[in-house]
Amino acid sequence: MIVIENVFNEQQLLQVRQWLQHATWDNGLVTAGQQARGVKKNQQVTAGSKVSNTVEDLLLDVLARHPAFISAALPLKIVTPMINRYLVGETYGLHVDNAIRVPLNSTTRIRTDLSATLFLTDPANYDGGELEIKEQFGSQKLKLNAGDLVLYPSTSLHQVTPVTRGERISVVFWIQSMVRDNEQRSMLYDLDQSVQSLTGTLGHEAKEVMQLSGLYHNLIRKWSDT
Repeated sequence: MIVIENVFNEQQLLQVRQWLQHATWDNGLVTAGQQARGVKKNQQVTAGSKVSNTVEDLLLDVLARHPAFISAALPLKIVTPMINRYLVGETYGLHVDNAIRVPLNSTTRIRTDLSATLFLTDPANYDGGELEIKEQFGSQKLKLNAGDLVLYPSTSLHQVTPVTRGERISVVFWIQSMVRDNEQRSMLYDLDQSVQSLTGTLGHEAKEVMQLSGLYHNLIRKWSDT
């Protein structure tokens, strides 16, 4: 699980909130699979609407230029993002995300290696609504600042706890990574962070930097599905 701060800056958050004032919200069950129908109670911006497409274009443009996201996810394909809203009493109970998703207006099947939640609401503006992710050594509850994003394996059991005050809005999406194995992808992320840190200290042409960078790219070459 990796938290990436400030994926959206304040100006981008303000723009998205202005767009959402003109959004049409559907019952979240319209995109719920068989497993989710009994535990999903939320709303989402109409898929394929002007508001949904505009937010999606902004997000994908930001992610394509965001080095921390690229390093952590090694993205190959991204499923059409969905904008979700939880009002008081709404929740999404424990579930595991579908292994395969089909983007809107497409027949392409995308394997979900990573799930992502980008928080749009300031945590002071709502109570409850934590993203709880069950892990091998326990569970973690997350309530991130607006503009922050969390990446976690799509194999994880997780839920959004009931909102008890205010409203919680976020963007959720899924990624098929070039490296499907979570452990391998985690090691590559740690290695890339080390390369970046050494580069800042020693420079691009340092022997240690070139050796580690070569190892990083050779491991991607060995482990990637592309």
